[in-house]
Amino acid sequence: MSKNHKHNNPEQENTATEQPQEEILDNVPEAAGEDETAEDIENAEMTEIDRLAQENGELKAQLEKEKKEYLFLMAEFDNFRKRSLKEKSEILRNGAENVMRGLLPIIDDFERGIEAARKTDDPDAVLQGMELIYNKFIKYLEQNGVKAMESTGAEFNPDLHEAIAMVPVDDPDAKGKVIDTPTKGYMINDKVLRHAKVAVGQ
Repeated sequence: MSKNHKHNNPEQENTATEQPQEEILDNVPEAAGEDETAEDIENAEMTEIDRLAQENGELKAQLEKEKKEYLFLMAEFDNFRKRSLKEKSEILRNGAENVMRGLLPIIDDFERGIEAARKTDDPDAVLQGMELIYNKFIKYLEQNGVKAMESTGAEFNPDLHEAIAMVPVDDPDAKGKVIDTPTKGYMINDKVLRHAKVAVGQ
């Protein structure tokens, strides 16, 4: 009976041997799917690396371009600064030349006046000549923005006046005012060129 029992169960043996094969076949697609996912991840990582490398290259190129533009602008600014200093120096030099050139005719008048004074005994003629030269000189100064201050009788102003003496006064209204102007002050284009030296009432 033991022999019959062994021969009567061949299907069970076949089933036992076939079942593991089905499990192996069922696992094959899963393994293939896992391999596909790993490959996709690797490809995605390579794509990301390539993208970052491209961005890095573009940023380096942009930085190099901006660096060149910055150096160019710095060179242009330096050239502009040098040109401005040169032009300013030329303006000052030319301005001084123009002022001196304008004084030359007045010097000529002084020389002629001195020569005429030596040849005459008339003091009135000498005085008249000196007044003409003086008026011509004052007019030239005004043409160049220089004007004398009107100080005597004005309130003392430390921005315009330099007090060189304090004079006692009887009139209360004269206190704090300029009594006398030994040396005139001058303005140039509304700016003090020289302070007036004055005597102030106290």
